[in-house]
Amino acid sequence: MDAAARLLADGVDPSVSDIATAADVSRRTVYLYFPSLDQLLIDATVGVMAESGYGPELDFDRYGDDVYARVDALIRTLLRMSDEALPLGRRLLRLTVDAPRPAAGTPRRGYRRVAWIEQAVQPLRDRLSAEQFERLVSALSVIIGWEAMIVLRDTRNLTRRQEQRVTLWTARAVLDAMLAEQ
Repeated sequence: MDAAARLLADGVDPSVSDIATAADVSRRTVYLYFPSLDQLLIDATVGVMAESGYGPELDFDRYGDDVYARVDALIRTLLRMSDEALPLGRRLLRLTVDAPRPAAGTPRRGYRRVAWIEQAVQPLRDRLSAEQFERLVSALSVIIGWEAMIVLRDTRNLTRRQEQRVTLWTARAVLDAMLAEQ
């Protein structure tokens, strides 16, 4: 897995042979531990992300119950980390988009993002119905994450500053709509 992670970090789209050579093991050894190349690459990508500290190191409590400030801080942190994390995110998307659907209720990817969003909007949990809270988390999941970054960068060709402005504006609009509904 370390060899695969090194190759991925170098921008290589490795084969099993490439990984085996880099790890100084046989292809058979690789397959003993990983049933498919995709599984190895997913595990290596997640490992690289974990080692690079991907994920917001946020103390949401410092923002108190100000949900707008909490969501803004999450967005700003993720966008600040995007230059390093987005290439890995693109790879993970490629590897998981056509993967077999996991068991019911198990996300294919993005569970960390959902947990961060839930933490950011936690002060609203008692003010919203369970359905409203889940809908809010789902709506923010569309706005915050790799998929949205890819659309704003590749489809809209926005600068980082423009991307941040659009993402913050959209998240605030969703919060406004939910609070107006509540």
